[in-house]
Amino acid sequence: MRSATLSRRMNRIKASAIREILKVTERPDILSFAGGLPAPEAFPIAELARAHAETFDREGAAALQYSTTEGFAPLRAWIAERMRKRGLAATPEQVLITTGSQQGIDLVAKVLLDPGDVVVVESPSYLAALQVFEGYEAGFATVGSDEHGMRVDQLERVLRRSKPKLVYLVPTFQNPKGTTLALERREQLARLAAEHGVPVLEDDPYGELRFSGAELPPVAALERRAPIIYLSTFSKTLAPGLRIGWAVGAAETVRALTVAKQAADLHTSSIAQRAVARMLESFDYPAHVSRIRALYGERRDAMLDALAREFPVGATWTRPEGGLFLWVCLPGGVDAAQLLPQALREHVAFVPGAPFFARAPDRSCLRLNFSNQPPELIAEGIRRLAAALARIRQADVAAEPVARSVLPQTA
Repeated sequence: MRSATLSRRMNRIKASAIREILKVTERPDILSFAGGLPAPEAFPIAELARAHAETFDREGAAALQYSTTEGFAPLRAWIAERMRKRGLAATPEQVLITTGSQQGIDLVAKVLLDPGDVVVVESPSYLAALQVFEGYEAGFATVGSDEHGMRVDQLERVLRRSKPKLVYLVPTFQNPKGTTLALERREQLARLAAEHGVPVLEDDPYGELRFSGAELPPVAALERRAPIIYLSTFSKTLAPGLRIGWAVGAAETVRALTVAKQAADLHTSSIAQRAVARMLESFDYPAHVSRIRALYGERRDAMLDALAREFPVGATWTRPEGGLFLWVCLPGGVDAAQLLPQALREHVAFVPGAPFFARAPDRSCLRLNFSNQPPELIAEGIRRLAAALARIRQADVAAEPVARSVLPQTA
């Protein structure tokens, strides 16, 4: 069959480095720190199965029928109440159910961005968001980040200089670094958004997963005048296969996102929405989240301990207070992409850091996921990764030219 001619837009979109690596890591002999995978043992399988069975038994015809684009009303009401408990004033009418929070990113880009518009992102930033913005032919302005998250002081200069159409960030347990935007910077970001009238897309898939440090409010909760769109999901707390996320924003913004979603998929799965809403009527969601926090905190500690034990002097890494990831930068100018083949020979995988940069990538860094392996396998995987790193550094030393002394000629 002859292939179709692709659009100019499609030629801008690069394949996800993570998805390509995951094809390799499906091998059972590979210890993978590559994907952002929740621990499957934390999925409430029995409760979800029972909720689906009850949904089919009591409301099967309605669950199998077309539904409203906005989402199942009882589920939107539950989410709005949960958001209010986290400090974000929201009504059910301000909630749009999406097919995962990834669809939320795409819908926001669709309704806000024209070709050539500028999006401000952190350096590094979430890879799949960069894919979306490239697909809508946006340009990028980048600002740095440190252990306290986005450099909002740099953002202020960018807002004055380039008049961007959107600011995108993951402020809490950022993907890929695992860092968290400090409260003072959150307040400054919300104030800047209000003063400049620039929309902020606050992507918060990990905010429930804090296992140390103080709770922080969403940026969207800090300044009512700021045009902030908030995204979150059940993928990290219930199960990613449900594909249930949500967007919260001003009523006019949610209406625009709803119209865009109508053109995309009509509505998110009615069965999944109704089953989750039914389960949440009796399920102790806060206790469930607390169990996940304890599990991931133990796994983060295991990875930090293993890195301190196995990695060489000069390597650095973040110490996340929650989420799924930490960020490692290698010593001696080692390129993480060149390390990956060596790591796969040791049967361990990670994601090189370069694809997370919209421009000027730091090739010495890499992302590690700690949520999807138990502590003993985390220790073994980091040992393998350290062995691969030692081998590539030895090879680099061996390849360096040996200086030869030039002796004077004698008669």
